[in-house]
This record gives sequence, structure tokens and C-alpha cells, in this order.
Amino acid sequence: MFNRKHGKPPNRIDTLIGAGSVIQGNISFSGGMRIDGEVNGNVVAIPGKPSTLVLSEQGCVNGDVSVTHLVVNGSICGTVTASEFLELHAKARVTGDVNYKILEIQVGAVLEGRLINMNATDQDKVVALKTSNA
Repeated sequence: MFNRKHGKPPNRIDTLIGAGSVIQGNISFSGGMRIDGEVNGNVVAIPGKPSTLVLSEQGCVNGDVSVTHLVVNGSICGTVTASEFLELHAKARVTGDVNYKILEIQVGAVLEGRLINMNATDQDKVVALKTSNA
């Protein structure tokens, strides 16, 4: 989880959806994208190409998100898939299941849904936590 060699994405943003903008419909992209506005639709990276999505504190996506690297400080209502790395910052709000390979969660982030590790292919390796009955 703390191994950074998998990767910080390229620091280049190719596309910006500015604050106050509202997009109705699905978005397909490659490279880097930053969302400061609102997207009502799915945000999906082109398969096989590296992608980074940064969702700022003001940003909001009402739909599914599927990218290589995802940095969230805004809100997402939908299924999230980060095929390489997912960062949930302090003001992140995610409502929906989250599929990830490597995950970083900061104090204050809120997740309402299931965390699904895409590396966990063998259920026998999963360790169940016991709850204490105090």
C-alpha cells in the first residue's frame, strides 16, 4: 500500500472541466483530466492507454468512473474502478463500490460502498476480522 513505485501518474493535465461547468453525458478520454465542475454521466478512460483523473474539492461525478489513476477530493456517486492507483483525499465522498489495485485513504474521506481489491483473486487468502463482544 505504501509502495510508491507503482506510481505517481504523469503530472500533465490535458483536459479541464472548469468550476461551474455542467456536462450532461458520458466522457471518454486518455492522458490527464481534471474536473472542477459537474459531470452527469460516466467518465471512462480509453482502454490500454494511461489515464489520470483528478476530481477537485468542487468536482462532482454522477456516474461510473473507470481510469488508471484516480485522485478524488470531490464527490462521486457511482461505481469506481482504478486499475492502478486510487487516492481518496480528506474531502472525498464516494457513494458506490470501489474497485482498486493500490489504495490510499486520508483521514476524513467518506466511502459508502464496498472496497474490492482487484489483486485479491483467491478468496482463501482473505483474512476475516473478528469483532469483539464487549
